[in-house]
Amino acid sequence: MRLMVLFDLPVVTKKERRIYTRFRKFLLRDGYDMVQFSVYARICNGQEAVNKHLGRLEENLPPKGSVRSLQITEKQFTATKVLVGKRKEKEKSKYSEQLALF
Repeated sequence: MRLMVLFDLPVVTKKERRIYTRFRKFLLRDGYDMVQFSVYARICNGQEAVNKHLGRLEENLPPKGSVRSLQITEKQFTATKVLVGKRKEKEKSKYSEQLALF
């Protein structure tokens, strides 16, 4: 299962850029990988793990902007079509199967 986070945060002032950077670094530390700008995803082993990471996400939300989460199955995630560019190594289903074993 994948938990995706999609966000659009203001970055006009220095303070807003600091908040954006803090949120982005939280996502990276919490195991999310950047799919594309402002779209991050992480692998979760079951609904319990999804709920845990949603709780962490809610604790670290920025005060302004728009942040959304989307929970999808691994099959749905790997079925996404890349229309321009290339699929990253961590987006391949082989990678997620290896993580599920540990």
